[in-house]
Amino acid sequence: MSSDQQRYAISFTPAPHEALGIVGASWVGRNAFSGASIEPPMIGGLSLAETSFHTALPRRYGFQGMLKSPFYLADGMSEAMLLNALMRFATGWQPFWLPRLKVVQRGGILAFAPAVAVPELDELAAAVVCELDPFRAPLSEAELERRDTGLLSPVQFTNLHRWGEPDVMSAFSFHIPLTGPLDAREMARMERAVSEFFGPILQEPVEFENIALFVEEEPGAPFCVHSLHPMGALPARKIA
Repeated sequence: MSSDQQRYAISFTPAPHEALGIVGASWVGRNAFSGASIEPPMIGGLSLAETSFHTALPRRYGFQGMLKSPFYLADGMSEAMLLNALMRFATGWQPFWLPRLKVVQRGGILAFAPAVAVPELDELAAAVVCELDPFRAPLSEAELERRDTGLLSPVQFTNLHRWGEPDVMSAFSFHIPLTGPLDAREMARMERAVSEFFGPILQEPVEFENIALFVEEEPGAPFCVHSLHPMGALPARKIA
C-alpha cells in the first residue's frame, strides 16, 4: 500500500493482555492488534444486531482514546521517521495511572472518560499534538471546510487551523468512544448495557504506560495498532 494513502493516529489503548483491552475489544467487535473480528456480545435487553449497529463506528477505529487525530504524513516525512520520533518521545514520559473510568455522553455518543481530571494526561496529549505536528500534512481547504461545522468555539476554530483538529490543547477532553451517535431513547439503553457488560472492570484504575501508533492503510479501512511505544526507557515493539 502506498504510504501517501495511509493515515496515522496517536492514541492510548490498553495492552492486549489487559482485562480492559480484552473486554473493550469484545465490546466494539474487533481486536485492533490482530485485526480479528469478534462476535458481538450477548447483553440483556439488546439484540446482537443492535449491538453490532451501535458499535460500528468505534469498531472501525478500535478500542482507543485518541491523543492526535488521524493525519497523512507531510511531504518529506516517512513512517520510519515517525516511528523513531514517537519512540524518542515516549521515553521522555513516565507511566501514570488513570483513575477509574466512567460512562459519559460526548457529542451524542457514549464513551469512557476518567472520573476525575488527570493533569498528566492533558499535558501528555498537548505535547503529542505539538511536538509531532511536523509529521502531519496540512489539511486541504476542502478538509477544513468539512471539519468546520459552524458550531466551533473561537478556541476550537483556532485549533482547527493551527493543529488540524478542534478538540486539542485547552479544548482536549480524553475519552474512549463506545458507540456511534445515539438518540435519547437509545442512549439510556446503551448506557445500561455498557455498565452491565464492563461491570467491575470500571472500578479499577488503568495504567497509562504505552503510546500507540494506529494506522489506516487505505481510506475507509479499519484502524489497527501498528506499534506500542512504552513510556520510559524501553524500545517500541512492532505488532505482527
